[in-house]
Amino acid sequence: MYDPNLVQPMREELTSLGVKEMKTAEEVNAELEGFNDSVLVVVNSVCGCAAGCARPGVALALKHEKLPAKVTTVFAGQDKEATAQARSYFVGLPASSPSMALLLNGQVVHMVHRHDIEGHSPEQIADQLTKAFDTYL
Repeated sequence: MYDPNLVQPMREELTSLGVKEMKTAEEVNAELEGFNDSVLVVVNSVCGCAAGCARPGVALALKHEKLPAKVTTVFAGQDKEATAQARSYFVGLPASSPSMALLLNGQVVHMVHRHDIEGHSPEQIADQLTKAFDTYL
C-alpha cells in the first residue's frame, strides 16, 4: 500500500473535478449496483502514465458537452477492496491500472486499458473518452 500522503494529491486531481471517490467495496456497490444509467469508472494509480496522461485526459474529457450521469474513481494499490469490487463490474475484461470503464445500465460499453493510455497524450485519451460518450450517451 502506498503512503496516503503521497497518494492524496493524485486523488485530488480527480475529486477536485467532482469525480466521486469510492474507497470501500460497499461504496462501489452503492454507486454501481443496479444503477440504470451511465457511469464512468476511473481506476486511478500512481504510475507515470496515470499522472501524465490518464488523469489529465479525464479532466479534458469532463469538459465535453455530453457526459455520463456519474463519474467515479477507485485507487489501485491503495483501496484494494474497492478496486477489486469495481473490477468485478468489468465482466470478462482484464484488470489494468490505470484504466477507465464506461458502463451503461451496469454493462461495460467502452474500456480504456493501460495499453490504450501509455504513449498517448491527454488529448488522445480525452478523444477516446469523448467518442465513447458521443456513441453511448
